[in-house]
Amino acid sequence: MELRLIQNKIYEIRGQKVMLDFDLAEIYGIETKYLKRSVKRNIERFEGEDFMFELTKEELSRCNFGTLNNQRGSNVKYMPFAFSELGVAMLSSVLKSKTAIEINRGIIRVFVAMRHLVLNPPADKVVELQQEVKNLKEYIEEVFSDYNDINDDTRMQLELINQTLAELQSQKKIRNKLRNPVGFVKPDPDIL
Repeated sequence: MELRLIQNKIYEIRGQKVMLDFDLAEIYGIETKYLKRSVKRNIERFEGEDFMFELTKEELSRCNFGTLNNQRGSNVKYMPFAFSELGVAMLSSVLKSKTAIEINRGIIRVFVAMRHLVLNPPADKVVELQQEVKNLKEYIEEVFSDYNDINDDTRMQLELINQTLAELQSQKKIRNKLRNPVGFVKPDPDIL
C-alpha cells in the first residue's frame, strides 16, 4: 500500500494522530464490522484513549472526513473507533492475517515518519546557509585572532632575545675594559 494514501487517512482528533476503523478496514480489505468485532473481543488490549477511543456524534459532525460519503456519516448507527499509533500496532495482534501484519508495518512507518517531521521540520535553506556563513565567519575570526596572538607572542619573545643580547654585549664591553691586558705591553713613547 502506498504510504501517501495511508498518510491521507490519518486525522488529528482530541490532540492525537488517529486512523478511523472504516479506513483501516478498507486498507486491510475487510468489512468494518469484522474489524470492530475483533477489537471488541480483545477490548482489554485497547484500554485507554492512548490506544483507541470511540468518536462522539459531535466529533463526527465537526470532522469532514474525505472518506465519509452518503453511505457513511449521514446516518451512522455505530460511532467509529479512532485508533492511535499504539492502537494500530495492537491491531496486528488482533488481526492475524499476513496482509494485516504487512499493512500494519506500513501504517506504523507512516506514523513514525509523521512524528519525525513534526520533531525535525525541514530546514529553510536560506536560514541554513546564513548559519553556515555565520559559523565560517566566526571560525575565520578565531583563526586570525589566534594568529595575531602567536605573532604578538613571537614579537615579545624576539624583543626579549634582542634585549638579552644587548645586555650581554654591554656586559662584555664592561668586562673587557676592566681587564688588565695580558702579554707584553709596549711602553707608550710619550710617557718616556
